[in-house]
Amino acid sequence: MSGASLMLILKPNCECCDVDLPPESPRARSCSFECTFCAECASARFNDTCPNCGGELLRRPIRPAALLVKFPASTKRFNKAHAACADVQGAL
Repeated sequence: MSGASLMLILKPNCECCDVDLPPESPRARSCSFECTFCAECASARFNDTCPNCGGELLRRPIRPAALLVKFPASTKRFNKAHAACADVQGAL
């Protein structure tokens, strides 16, 4: 591994219902591939299992506010079509 450290991408939204998930949100859930969902979609729609990779969806760590200046959260929104999200994505 090189000297560069890898930084967790803090995605700004649930890829299912598109709700905002700011970096300090305790509602954000992600898998080891950084797919990101809100706690409600992760639990109710996916049984805490990532629909993309099958990995476990866990509470996303919160980056300390002081470090967000140097290592900001992503601003790129991401949505992916999942059958379990059809009812909310049709409204987006």
